Amino acid sequence: MTQQGVAPDAGFEGLTRSQVRPAIEEYLGYYDRAGVKERKRDYPAVVNDFYHLVTKFYEFAWGQSFHFAPRRRGESFPASLARYERYFGERLGLGPGMRALDVGCGVGGPLREIVRASGAHITGLNLNAYQVEKARHASHEAGLGALSDFLVSDFMKIDAPDGQFDAAYQIEATCHAPDKVGAYREIARVLKPGARFAGGEWCVTDRYDASDPEQRRIVSGIERGNALPELVRFSEVREALQAAGFELLETYDGADLADPETPWYVGLAGGGLSIQGLARSPLGRGITGALVRLLEALRLVPRGTAEVSRFLNEGADALVAGGERGIFTPLYFFLARKRS
Repeated sequence: MTQQGVAPDAGFEGLTRSQVRPAIEEYLGYYDRAGVKERKRDYPAVVNDFYHLVTKFYEFAWGQSFHFAPRRRGESFPASLARYERYFGERLGLGPGMRALDVGCGVGGPLREIVRASGAHITGLNLNAYQVEKARHASHEAGLGALSDFLVSDFMKIDAPDGQFDAAYQIEATCHAPDKVGAYREIARVLKPGARFAGGEWCVTDRYDASDPEQRRIVSGIERGNALPELVRFSEVREALQAAGFELLETYDGADLADPETPWYVGLAGGGLSIQGLARSPLGRGITGALVRLLEALRLVPRGTAEVSRFLNEGADALVAGGERGIFTPLYFFLARKRS
């Protein structure tokens, strides 16, 4: 995989029109041939290329917050995301005068929600420079420039001094980490002694049976559709946090907290539809795919756009299958404290 570094064009972050089709072909070909060892080795380029390809699609369907949430009955999808984001700030005890780190901040939707709710200053960390620029611009537009700044950096080697932050959080970001211990240890390094770290991790659950070919196919589809090196179990997350120098305060699967009528994957499965959620549903994804194919045939979007849409749909179907079978969750929550 090769990282791109050119001006964005035609809705793809950091890619010219002529680079879109080769980029998606390279990404998909890479996942078809690369094993876990190679994915871990190449993760910076893989993840960067992935977000060059998908950011605009994510913004269209998800807004500014690229994650799931334990949803309550009668609660809209955007409201569930905002409530979940505020929950992280509350569990960390964030308030005015504190400095926190958002690990893998995306385009900054969660960061802005937590800043508004807490009054804390938050630094957004992201490997993808184009997403960082979007996040920086949106924060200034929202009048939050004084309480936020952004850092283009790898969470495996954070460009910040030791003991700088009062707290840190990651919301479905370190699922991309090639080494959980290494990622958590680096986060611990930039935290003050006793500081708290909260996370929402993508995991296979204890119901996952790796000897079952169908379950392996589903998990492989989730990894391929989301640029993941390897999904891990709950126990591996807990052990990695402790090995990295954290004391565990609480862990649980947030999927268990969602109302049975609105599981975390309900939007992707087609339940609880709204005008805003149509783009995430199977029907909306099908309509989007057909429209993209038409636009590509008319040469109004770059060649390869339809393939990006198709592989994202396949990834969404794998997420739903994993959720319905209870073998995957994106909501494994942990709260930990750096040992003094």
